[in-house]
Amino acid sequence: MSFIEFNHKKYPACTAKGNAAQFIIPYAKHFCVGEGYDIGCAKPEWSLPGSIPVDITFNNNLDAYNLPDKKVDYIFSSHCLEHLEDWIYALDYWISKLKIDGCILLYLPHYTQEYWRPWNNRKHYHAFTEQILHDYFKQHKDICKETLIITGPDLNFSFAVHAKKISDIHKPVKHKLYVNT
Repeated sequence: MSFIEFNHKKYPACTAKGNAAQFIIPYAKHFCVGEGYDIGCAKPEWSLPGSIPVDITFNNNLDAYNLPDKKVDYIFSSHCLEHLEDWIYALDYWISKLKIDGCILLYLPHYTQEYWRPWNNRKHYHAFTEQILHDYFKQHKDICKETLIITGPDLNFSFAVHAKKISDIHKPVKHKLYVNT
């Protein structure tokens, strides 16, 4: 087994090779059924089987902030949200693209993996914890609180968030990013 080392801690090398979705896809296949998006999959072959792959690197004018004008059964996203400047707008927008009874399934870097923290990995804008995502989803009126599942860290130093949409009350509001001058 090969390892990477960061701050005198060893992590399995597979955690730094991309395609983190491979660790959550077996679970996701049980809930992400019908038509849906895999947002931020990086490569079509890394996307959730049966999903519509969405990534800024694809030449199809779709990205995390620009999806087709239709509602889908699920949104799946693995290790993408931490790369987006406005994660709150992105989640609000993604939920607005779900059908009633649709699900959102996120797979995110866990805070215990120090290399993935934004001050160590400048590709990441955010560091998430289970509590941050719990608080966001608990206040979101479109999400069924009884279906909110948030796991702890797994062997890939990641965690999952899974919830079901129950209404179309909440509308995404574009957040502005301000820079103090």
